[in-house]
Amino acid sequence: MTTIWFGVLGPLEVRADGCRIGLNGPRQERALAALLLGAGAVVTFDELVDAVWERPPATARRQVQDLVGRLRRDLAGAGAAADLITTRGSGYLLRPESAEIDAYGFEQLLAQARQEPDPLAAAKVYREALRLWRGEPLAGLGSPRLERSARIWQERHLLAWEECLEAELSLPGARDVTAELAALADRHPFREPLVDLLMRALDGAGRRPEALAAYHRLRLRLSEELGLDPGPRLQDRYAAMLHSDPAPPRSATPAVPAPAQLPLAGHGFAGRGVELARLHALLPDDPDGATTVVAVVGTGGVGKTTLAVHFAHRVARRFPDGQLYVNLRGFDPGGTALATADAVRGFLGALGVPADRVPADEQAGVALYRSLLAGRRMLVLLDNARDATQVRPLLPGSAGTMVLVTSRDRLAGLVVAEGAHPVTLGVLTAAESREVLARRLGPLRLAAEPDAVAEIVARCAGLPLALRVVAARAALQPDFPLRRIAGDLGEGEVLDALGADDSATDPRSVLSWSYRLLSAPAARLFRLLGLHPGPDWTLDAAAAAAGVPVDQARRSTAELVGAHLVVQHQPGRYTCHDLLRAYAAELATTEPDDRRQAARQRLLDHYLHTAFAADRLLLAGRRPIELASPGAGVPVRSFDDIEQAQAWLDAEHAVLVGAVAAAESWGCDVHVRQLAWSLATYLQRRGHWRDWTATQEAAVRAARRLGDRAGQADTHRGLGRALALLGRHDGAMAQLDAALALFVELADPVGQTDTHLGMSWVRERQTRLPEAVSHARQALALSTADGYVRGQASALNSLGWYHTVLGDHEQALSCCEQSLALHRRGGDLRGQAEALDSAGYAHLRLGRHERAVDCYGQALELFRRLGDRYLEAYMLDRIGDGHAEAGAAVEAARCWRAAVVILAELGHPDEAETRRKLDPD
Repeated sequence: MTTIWFGVLGPLEVRADGCRIGLNGPRQERALAALLLGAGAVVTFDELVDAVWERPPATARRQVQDLVGRLRRDLAGAGAAADLITTRGSGYLLRPESAEIDAYGFEQLLAQARQEPDPLAAAKVYREALRLWRGEPLAGLGSPRLERSARIWQERHLLAWEECLEAELSLPGARDVTAELAALADRHPFREPLVDLLMRALDGAGRRPEALAAYHRLRLRLSEELGLDPGPRLQDRYAAMLHSDPAPPRSATPAVPAPAQLPLAGHGFAGRGVELARLHALLPDDPDGATTVVAVVGTGGVGKTTLAVHFAHRVARRFPDGQLYVNLRGFDPGGTALATADAVRGFLGALGVPADRVPADEQAGVALYRSLLAGRRMLVLLDNARDATQVRPLLPGSAGTMVLVTSRDRLAGLVVAEGAHPVTLGVLTAAESREVLARRLGPLRLAAEPDAVAEIVARCAGLPLALRVVAARAALQPDFPLRRIAGDLGEGEVLDALGADDSATDPRSVLSWSYRLLSAPAARLFRLLGLHPGPDWTLDAAAAAAGVPVDQARRSTAELVGAHLVVQHQPGRYTCHDLLRAYAAELATTEPDDRRQAARQRLLDHYLHTAFAADRLLLAGRRPIELASPGAGVPVRSFDDIEQAQAWLDAEHAVLVGAVAAAESWGCDVHVRQLAWSLATYLQRRGHWRDWTATQEAAVRAARRLGDRAGQADTHRGLGRALALLGRHDGAMAQLDAALALFVELADPVGQTDTHLGMSWVRERQTRLPEAVSHARQALALSTADGYVRGQASALNSLGWYHTVLGDHEQALSCCEQSLALHRRGGDLRGQAEALDSAGYAHLRLGRHERAVDCYGQALELFRRLGDRYLEAYMLDRIGDGHAEAGAAVEAARCWRAAVVILAELGHPDEAETRRKLDPD
């Protein structure tokens, strides 16, 4: 029978067996929404008329009958039950038992949670209910009556959050929910129960000053905007905190250090006295005042970033909570500005939020970012913004914070709407230009050739970038007469228009002059680096681009650094200014097509084969793909252990994701497919699920273009797992269904097995355990028949885990023991460790504490051999639990302390939960 699903807790949606059904216009949508909101009760004709029309026509009653009649036919055609919508007296009844309705399910789960006496069980049911929400209820239907109903449902949603978090805070050793509460309180700033919960959570985490600050923020808002005071309950909470000793901090380890992300201040800064005075005058003095936003605007190369960074370093001490920096790449030569989600993700990482705890939803990420900045005095530098729209989500609401924005755009919208203070940069005066040269070359050298200096200043037209390039070349040739440099500048036009919307100048001829003075190998390397797909590169990548040995690439790179065409912004990593990158890309077009394509191929080969080698260490038991040999002379890194592989992947993360996109744009579909495969394990484990999704989507497209059915199957499966981690379970199952169909067509039992295991995992995340068990059993049957030992072992471990979750611990042990034996036969250390972990948990639930600790101990040693520090800490925590249940308090504490040390080193949020076991009070 067809399952009809109705989604109300978000935009209105109807699905039949997972496939979306379109509705016939907004009136039918409004009528259906009204019936769904009243599911289980009669919705009268008058109520339906009010929902469909703000000003109903005379024929409204008849039109409602027509709308409902057509709705019945459409749903029946999709396979809905005949009695789904029935006529009852003066209206219609939609029977909730004849379909799945997310709002109805939400209410049932809430009722179950409220009747659950165990707070832990209640919290789990609340979380299950909250996962049903997809956004604003019935968004965009345009009906005042339905909007009123939506507001009621939003209130229910908020109340469910409060009840859930209340239950979780009441648990011994409660997990840290401060970030969730802070984000909710930020979205609902007048909601006193949320502030009360936030104060409790902060105080329980040993952060009483922040708890008191949360109260003061609410009191100030209520007083200024509503003329009210906080309610008695909140006032009592505040008074109790003021007159009692604070709870001890849950972590004695140092907090996440204040971020200090400012780039290196440029050498030889000169001039800009008026602008610096203006910036100093705008420094926030009132700690309770509004955020200060300053827009430093001007043409490309005029020194906006240099000024902002110089000023930021001078005043950094005024912002003790740290400095954040991001290059928004608004005028990136490749045309791809940094997405808001990526900028926020970077800021959250700097503020101590692990990648796997960053919200998948962009708005939730922005809310968390603003919440973490609340109450802090910070300096935020948003460099190279495209426009006000790109900047707005990144503006914090924290009092005492200063935001510097640099842009070629005037940012008029930011000035008008957000009250930003504009600081417009023009070119340098002649005196300031001479000062720039003097800082690099010394006043004596300038005094010796005043006429040449005057000509250089005139030719550079006050553009700081041009002056810096000239000064760098002259500094590298101290015996070279300045009149020769002035003569070289006179050979061409120094001032070319930047573009149609820019009236200032571009130092192209200065750059070309500097470029012409390079040796042939360095010039060729600079041209080919214009093809590089990422924000920075290593010497290995430079060697791959040029097709030369690494030593030669090192010498050429040193020459480029000396000419200020490239900078080493981190040890071993190189980059260049956007204008220089654009110039290099322009020069790359002068290379013959075959040489340009060969350079692209070498770059992709370098990243593909090195990423593949890293993946082989991260997940050795994974069925490998076949790669063609790398091009002749392409450097390929090898790794001694997992830690080395992980470190390389971390450093190259942005480049590798960019390489997938570049490979697709260059038509290198084989590289797209194979790079995405090689990155999958890393992106999954590091929590970079959006990047995993994007690379897998590119791989799906590439496999289709290649006509690679096996590749399509594999990429659909990978995309399904990535979507599941983002909470997009319906999309995940659709991808896994597509993968399974292809693997069946290909008669590939290994692929079918792995896909069923993925489906099982998704269904477990949806708390649909019967279906999870069914898929695991199908995986077991397929792998057993085919002799696929790793799949058989994984399926048995999954079944073992499900059995113990369902309370059948003896059956769980039987499955886990079989899984362990198979993993040992195949030499899969990680699989062995996972089977031992599952077996240990089953023993613990049976009260066999010694057996549990023994299993956990064996798993611990295996994870140590694999170099997985987090799972080492995880197993130490589990061993501590086993000792504690056996009454061995000293041994339990020893294990928990060892786990805390590792988790603190990793900066992992599980540290707080483990530390609470050591000090439950």
